[in-house]
Amino acid sequence: MDGRWMICLLKNLLRVFLLLTAVSIVTFWLMKSSPVDPLQANVGQAALGSMSREQVAKLEEYWGVHTPPVEQYLSWAKDFVRGDMGISLLYRQPVTRVIGAKLANSLFLMIFAWVISGILGFALGAAAGMNQGKPVDKLVKGYCLLVSSTPAFWLALLLLMVFGVWLKWFPIGLSVPIGMEAEGVTLADRLYHAVLPALTLSITGVSNIALHTREKMIDICGSDYMLFARMRGERGWRLFKHYGFRNVLLPAITLHFASISEIFGGSVLVEQVFSYPGLGQAAVAAGLGSDLPLLMAITIVSALFVFGGNMVANILYGVVDPRIRRGGAAK
Repeated sequence: MDGRWMICLLKNLLRVFLLLTAVSIVTFWLMKSSPVDPLQANVGQAALGSMSREQVAKLEEYWGVHTPPVEQYLSWAKDFVRGDMGISLLYRQPVTRVIGAKLANSLFLMIFAWVISGILGFALGAAAGMNQGKPVDKLVKGYCLLVSSTPAFWLALLLLMVFGVWLKWFPIGLSVPIGMEAEGVTLADRLYHAVLPALTLSITGVSNIALHTREKMIDICGSDYMLFARMRGERGWRLFKHYGFRNVLLPAITLHFASISEIFGGSVLVEQVFSYPGLGQAAVAAGLGSDLPLLMAITIVSALFVFGGNMVANILYGVVDPRIRRGGAAK
């Protein structure tokens, strides 16, 4: 069994390597295909017109304008393998430092949104599936369809206008109070500024999990063992606890960990609306400013999170359902 676990681990590591390689190549190609001129985007046409040829040449060398793409990619890949992500062209700091600061803010939002959306989505989907055709089912389904068709940025703007501008219950942006030194910022301040963006991500993440859980719960309710349990007098919570919970939890776990990529994608728009200095806002700035080292590193980190989430889901299968654990050991 130890040999099989080692082979499985090596396969997963190979998949990670191939995934990161493919993601890095596609990201690099898209950056090089972008029509954005890094000099005009970061210096400005007027400033470029007033510079000498030597100054322009130095800027072109700094932004790697005339460096062959293959040479530039291989140089980046060699440094990245050694643990050197390079220097951010926009922030003029090591990329690791920039990502460390931005990722700390983004994780605060995304973990909160991921947990809340998973719990609410599973609960709403299970309740709707157990009560198919009843008012609870229609209400949950209508809510999910409405939310799934609502753009994340529009919902963020709506929450910002209602709770930030009109009611003034929450701040309209940033992750900390304006003008306060870093040493004086408390956890309560960070929580207070993170409520609206985290709530936006939570609301948009509920619908997919709830709808898929509802469909799976409906299939389970039509199974022979559920019908037999109903004939024996099982109803409500007791029926769900003994016959529905474990069976509907496995697909919900798969979908919930797969939704990590959606949380990452949604955070880009949400952070822009709320001016939240997280990884999503840094990715937008790096893309518009042609900051290749920073955008490549952000893409790799995002891919690692998504792949890691899928691996954790596979591990949790054996914890949730002992039959899978025993079946894997028997093989």
